[in-house]
Amino acid sequence: MMRQWLVGLFALGVPVFVSAAPACPWPAWDRFKAERVSVDGRVIDPSDERLITTSEGQSYALFFALVGNDRPAFAQVLRWTHNNLAEGDLARHLPAWLWGRDGQSQWQVLDANNASDADLWIAYSLLEAGRLWDEPAYTQLGQRVLWRIAAQTVRKLPGLGVMLLPGDYGFEDARGTRLNPSYLPLQLLERFSLVDPLWGELAANTRRLWLASSPKGFAPDWLLWTPAGELAADPQHGNAGDYDAIRVYLWVGMLAKDAPQRSELVAHYAPMATVTTGQGLPPERVEAHSGNISGHGPTGFSAALLPLLAALPEHAAGLAAQRQRLREQPVEANAYYSQVLALFGQGWDEARYRFDPHGRLLPAWSAPCSE
Repeated sequence: MMRQWLVGLFALGVPVFVSAAPACPWPAWDRFKAERVSVDGRVIDPSDERLITTSEGQSYALFFALVGNDRPAFAQVLRWTHNNLAEGDLARHLPAWLWGRDGQSQWQVLDANNASDADLWIAYSLLEAGRLWDEPAYTQLGQRVLWRIAAQTVRKLPGLGVMLLPGDYGFEDARGTRLNPSYLPLQLLERFSLVDPLWGELAANTRRLWLASSPKGFAPDWLLWTPAGELAADPQHGNAGDYDAIRVYLWVGMLAKDAPQRSELVAHYAPMATVTTGQGLPPERVEAHSGNISGHGPTGFSAALLPLLAALPEHAAGLAAQRQRLREQPVEANAYYSQVLALFGQGWDEARYRFDPHGRLLPAWSAPCSE
């Protein structure tokens, strides 16, 4: 399989073995690689006894490697994803979302369904790697992944228009279509609209969906879009928002200042910043329709909220408090999800990257290193 992958990637012109040191040290990314990424490019989640790898983890690692200007890690993670999650051909197969050790101690795909948020991050990272590193083969592969996402996982919903399903199957029945707002980072959708106008329409529909599904300024993890073209509570999770929804505030906070509807979205989700500032810690769980809060979120939640808090000058005290919490309580080494939230949130807070209004990545490679 390795030889087949090498032949295929060389045919596309994709650089397989490259050597380039990051322009500036990024200690958090280096720690994540050392603790969570295997020598062959697999992101391991140790919280599951099966030592699972998800397409989400692989996709985030590609993005962080790009932000860190880490070409060897990017190629390594891409190679493992191609070989193990995409049947050896990422251009033809969206990656399976779950891989790990089964009940007979065999390492294999455990669930072949795709996860569309991971697919988006993979396509985005490839497109931006192609642009930023001047590697046309990455661009070509990113375009093919994006085309396959549109062909397999985009539907036209009544009263909403084109929308991205969370995966190819398992999210549609007679009650309606289940959707996950956190699977729809607007930065990525706007970037894809430069390739195909379909994604600009989907971005506009996402903004409508986000605003409508969070009437009190709190995002739900999941929701149901009915055949009548209306929002309803998710059959499995109701209107609760916690470990998925935290990413909505992260994506909103990281929008470029002149991105479409950015001011409206930041103001709309300000109640999460207000609650966090008021109690000193992010809530772990919020009921999106009632606004009822419970629990205290892990340190990863604090990191995820840094961009939104920074976007609201009146919450400077809340921003300082979450930064202090992260200094005093670093994310635990085995907490995969909090680690990736921290890489996103703290990486942005440290100005290691930004997005432009069209969703293009602006890494800080050329800035003088302060370390």
